[in-house]
Amino acid sequence: MSATGSGFVQRLTALVRKEMRQMVRDRSNLLVGFLLPLALILLFGYGLSFDVRNAPVAVVIDTPSVAAREVVSGLEGSRYLAPRRVTTMAEAEHLLGDGRVDAIVHLPVDFARRYAASRARVQIVLNGIDSVTASTLEAYLSGSISKTLEHRVDRGEGGLSGAGQVEIVQRFWFNETSNSTWYLVPGLVVLIMTLVGAFLTSLLVAREWERGTLESLFVTPVRPLEIVLAKLAPYILVGLVDLAMCLVAARVLFDVPIRGSLLAVLVSSTMYLIVSLLLGLWISGATRNQFAASQVALLTSFMPAMMLSGFVFDLRNVPIGVEIAAQIVPATHFMTLIKTLFLAGTDWAMVARSCTILGAYALLLTLLTRRTVRKRLD
Repeated sequence: MSATGSGFVQRLTALVRKEMRQMVRDRSNLLVGFLLPLALILLFGYGLSFDVRNAPVAVVIDTPSVAAREVVSGLEGSRYLAPRRVTTMAEAEHLLGDGRVDAIVHLPVDFARRYAASRARVQIVLNGIDSVTASTLEAYLSGSISKTLEHRVDRGEGGLSGAGQVEIVQRFWFNETSNSTWYLVPGLVVLIMTLVGAFLTSLLVAREWERGTLESLFVTPVRPLEIVLAKLAPYILVGLVDLAMCLVAARVLFDVPIRGSLLAVLVSSTMYLIVSLLLGLWISGATRNQFAASQVALLTSFMPAMMLSGFVFDLRNVPIGVEIAAQIVPATHFMTLIKTLFLAGTDWAMVARSCTILGAYALLLTLLTRRTVRKRLD
């Protein structure tokens, strides 16, 4: 090997050795390089699923009959469904509106007579807020009911023969056209509030730590709480402008209805924005480095809001450990609330419960953030 080639190899080896040592010393790089892929593999492989399991379904039978009982028994035999008998359609509609059931199976008064005449009709009403889950559930219900009654036909019960004797009449509530845009656009409000709040704020404030501009405030009479509130104010305005953009786009561009109280939407969105901002301030104060702040913000705010809040996956179909972890994420509570306010209407009990949880997060993060911006130089 020539002297030139030997020198190249030596320099390259020295540089690679230096970069390897630097990478090992920077734990944040190792965290992103190894733990993040592992977390994604386990989360997508074991934790998240588009399948529907044990979906609560209200069953209304106006006139009991042998065929009607077989329909119910067919639903009970499916691991994907959890049927619940109710006496009236009004009661079932109330459960569907409160989100305690995902669908209604209604066997009308003339079901037995129409079945005997080879014209059986079953009504299915689905909660269309989550269009993916609703479509999957509709397929499960239709398949279960059709197979149950076709088995009776095959056995010759009721004097019937052949298949195709059941008519399934389906209807989607809260999302009549089963439009996935109606399902996605409210969730985008959560993601945008998270991006503007935690991710953006953590970067900008960490930059001040790196430049020393924030430390210059420590020689002034201002208190840590006043610094926190001053940092919140500009980004609250930015977040509210983004919220207004989302609402206008939802109505004008995508024709997504806002059936709930606009006041409830504004109040809950502002509370979630404050939580996201405080989370970003806490991350920036704890890391005091833009690169580290961006990684921590990505792992603790944006990714959980994307994958664990119910934006894409139905949280009732995930393992119990993932479901518990999802309940710790503030975005989970806001996601459920904002979708309900957009598509179903105002459930003041849900508004009060979700805002109380967000308020508790805001109080906790305020206390933590005050400690990270205390008047002490490290």
